[in-house]
Amino acid sequence: MADQESDGPGPGPAARQVTAAVVAVDQRLPLLDAAKGAVRKVFPDHWSFLLGELALYSLVVLLLTGVYLTLFFNPSMSEGVYNGSYLPLRGVTMTDAYSSTLHISFDVRGGLLVRQIHHWAALLFVSAIGVHMLRIFFTGAFRRPRELNWIIGMTLFVLGMVEGFCGYSLPDDLLSGTGLRIAEGVMLSIPLVGSYVAFFAFGGEYPGHEIIPRLYVMHILLVPGLILALVGAHLTLVVVLKHTQWGGPGKTNRNVVGMPAFPQFTARTTGLLFMLCGVLALASALGQINPIWDFGPYRPDQASQGAQPDWYIGWLEGALRLMPGVETRVLGHTVSWSALVPALVVPGLLFGGLFVYPFLERWVTAARGEHHLCDRPRNQPTRTGLGAAGIAFYAVLLLAGANDLLALTFDVSLQGLTRVLQVALFVAPLICFLVAKRVCLGLQAHDRELLLEGFETGEVHQTIDGGYGESRRRLTAAQRYRLLARDLPEPPPPPALLPPDSGRAAAATYRLRALRASAGGWFHRDRVLFRGAVEPPARLPTELPATPPAGPAGPRGPEEDQ
Repeated sequence: MADQESDGPGPGPAARQVTAAVVAVDQRLPLLDAAKGAVRKVFPDHWSFLLGELALYSLVVLLLTGVYLTLFFNPSMSEGVYNGSYLPLRGVTMTDAYSSTLHISFDVRGGLLVRQIHHWAALLFVSAIGVHMLRIFFTGAFRRPRELNWIIGMTLFVLGMVEGFCGYSLPDDLLSGTGLRIAEGVMLSIPLVGSYVAFFAFGGEYPGHEIIPRLYVMHILLVPGLILALVGAHLTLVVVLKHTQWGGPGKTNRNVVGMPAFPQFTARTTGLLFMLCGVLALASALGQINPIWDFGPYRPDQASQGAQPDWYIGWLEGALRLMPGVETRVLGHTVSWSALVPALVVPGLLFGGLFVYPFLERWVTAARGEHHLCDRPRNQPTRTGLGAAGIAFYAVLLLAGANDLLALTFDVSLQGLTRVLQVALFVAPLICFLVAKRVCLGLQAHDRELLLEGFETGEVHQTIDGGYGESRRRLTAAQRYRLLARDLPEPPPPPALLPPDSGRAAAATYRLRALRASAGGWFHRDRVLFRGAVEPPARLPTELPATPPAGPAGPRGPEEDQ
């Protein structure tokens, strides 16, 4: 029998060798199975989910530029006379750390560009984490089962601040040295052990000869290692727990609707990486940042005028400037509240509250199920108001960190401006909370109007009896679904009254439950209910009528009668 003719030539020798090599590797390391799962992973199609990737890619740029800078930086506080290529500082005594930074900036090929890319990427890294955490907060993406990921994200933000401060202090210039001087004062303000902590950190009396090498080890080894480990844990939890997503047709708490990892998401995220690198390179080539040669080497007897740290540290300096000078003598020890409270107590309370907030909101709202759909901020007015208050609190402190420059620029009294900012630190968050909450309720009322009456078309028609009316366009089924997909948990009911002979344990439990009910009522008291449209339809027709079907009305919110 004659051999059958093949449809075409078979794979060549090179292709067979590659296939055999891939099979051999996969037999030892099952990479193909993992790749299949990664390729099939679905990513939500919304721009806000790219904020975390901005932080990730900024970290990649930081690692690459940091390795390059490490090759030329000398983290030594030994002093010598500078004889480099920057003429204005020739003959000036400076540390090797400052001298090597000048060498990177003026003598190493591309050194100044890489330095500035590194600094801009550091600012973007912390900024992207901050905005990403704000997105998670306002949309409720921290709720069960993602509380651990929220804690990891907050820890990454704190580590980013520490990493930035360590790197900012390494050049040993006059500006960063002023920051170290402030850090030493904060250490000394710790009751009882402050002097020991400062002595240990600086390796002796300030400034010593150990702080720069120790900051260098933290900057290139300890903190980056922790960041990389937490980033790995964060990405692992994202893969295991899946992404959150905005509510819409076909989107539930049991699925993820979006684009596959390959090729759509891969193309988008690769383009984002190239755009980020291009923007950082352009900003570094055109925008000067941290010109240490203008500040000069650090001297303990000098301080830079108009010194301003990076934005993520500026709010701490603002807190120090707003705190009045208060000291207390206790048991033979002086407690300096002017440094202890703004630099340690306030940040500790602020970040401590952020770390436990997911558990606190869960306790207040009595929510027990898993949440995979993002809240629209308007549908959670109390949480949105709290977030707006926190932003206002931070903004006032950031402005206070530049109160001397503001007073000089606008020709106002520095003392008067400080008094205004001290008042605004307490008044502005309260005002922003109330305004943000009322805006959310107004937007909820607008959504209810759209559900009941539809969109305004701008057309006016005359009725048969001579009057005038307005034409409205009905919402599509998908638009109605998006507005109706709301999570409205009921606050816990108040506890039953205790009998007179109850013990202390029962009384304590009663007070705790009463507190929980009161807090839950405050958190969920103000809302606008959509009469007859409490839940989104399970199956969507092509279009729903403008007026939702009749249903239970429920209690009316503050805007119900509008």
